[in-house]
Amino acid sequence: MLVDIKVPVLAESVAEATLISWQKRVGDQVKRGDNLIDIETDKVTLEVAALNDGVISEILRDDGETVASDEVIARIDTEAKGDSAKPSASVAEPTQQSLPEMDTKTTAVSESDLPKLSPAVRNMVAEHELDVAKIATNTDRVTKEDVLRHIEGNPATSIEKADVPQKTTEAKQTVATPVAQVAPKAATTNTPAVAVPVLTSSTGDRPEETVPMTRLRKRVAERLLSAQQENAILTTFNEVNMQPVMDIRNRYKDEFEKTHGTKLGYMSFFTRAAIEALKKFPVINASVDGDNIIYHGYFDIGIAVSSPRGLVVPIVRDADSLSLANIETRIRAFGEKARDGKLTMDDLTGGTFTITNGGTFGSLLSTPIINPPQSAILGMHAIKDRPVAENGEVVIRPVMNLALSYDHRIIDGREAVQFLVSIKQQLEDPARLLLQL
Repeated sequence: MLVDIKVPVLAESVAEATLISWQKRVGDQVKRGDNLIDIETDKVTLEVAALNDGVISEILRDDGETVASDEVIARIDTEAKGDSAKPSASVAEPTQQSLPEMDTKTTAVSESDLPKLSPAVRNMVAEHELDVAKIATNTDRVTKEDVLRHIEGNPATSIEKADVPQKTTEAKQTVATPVAQVAPKAATTNTPAVAVPVLTSSTGDRPEETVPMTRLRKRVAERLLSAQQENAILTTFNEVNMQPVMDIRNRYKDEFEKTHGTKLGYMSFFTRAAIEALKKFPVINASVDGDNIIYHGYFDIGIAVSSPRGLVVPIVRDADSLSLANIETRIRAFGEKARDGKLTMDDLTGGTFTITNGGTFGSLLSTPIINPPQSAILGMHAIKDRPVAENGEVVIRPVMNLALSYDHRIIDGREAVQFLVSIKQQLEDPARLLLQL
């Protein structure tokens, strides 16, 4: 029986996704739960797992193609047994007759190699007359990246063949021209071909690489431009003496970790301080909806997290009801999920206020951009020892710069400044956090 492999149902705000890389090929035996392919959306990377044991009989859409929600991208034959099953005819696995006609003496692609190659790779190998056996790969499947690396190491883009005496040194001296190679598309799809980055050089010492933006990066770019164009963003600054918080952390961090099973960081203090300040100035926890202002009676705090795919903002929901330990646990869990590409759409949806920590990377001062439809964002920065005046004396204290970017359409400067002062007061006198002052 043939079982369809479909794109997962995407969120309402996500119209399409991109196939990243097939983990299996036609003829491979799979088990229920095996990851078949990773799919990238505007927000997260999803894994498509096999729902049945069987053999991959068809792959309908290739790496890099754009697909829609619930679209069929492959099929599994649940009655077949490994490579003994003959794959069904598939537009994404063209037959030998569909390849360009080549002299059988000079082509480096044998029929036994064909099942190992995707259509795009198959055409690249055929075009450049490459020997598949000489292409290095870290997996059991030769990818486009493997072919590109092989081509970069062989500027003439063709192997030297003993039966081609016309091959001259002149060909080896040809200088490559910067160009983005385009992978061929499947015959039955109207999806545009995906640009393949090729490292080339016109002088030999000034290399350039053309790399398409990931779907996440394009979405981030769109949202940042939209935020700047549609909001009246203004930033106010302050600084906070971190010595009291650092003293508490140093005094109780070992006992805290032993009791709660998580480390005590600074982010939980800032989250709690921000929540108490938001309670005093609810407009900063609000959002704009056309000509209306929506005041949120809950506190879903977004925590900006860096991931291999870019900056993401998972949401700590109902953060006002959480202890410091609960906040730290959730933030660390989000960091691990972001690193492993396991964040879900639900993790990233919503939020009423965001905190970002550029200090992790050494930033001393910045003007963060708000995350629409939110109206404000708090920026943390690196802690540095500075001379400050206390009781008429100059002393050295660990100081952090704080920045609050806000939408001036609904938030006045007075409210923004007082909000930041409230956070400063709570961090410099942590007893206020306990007493909710």
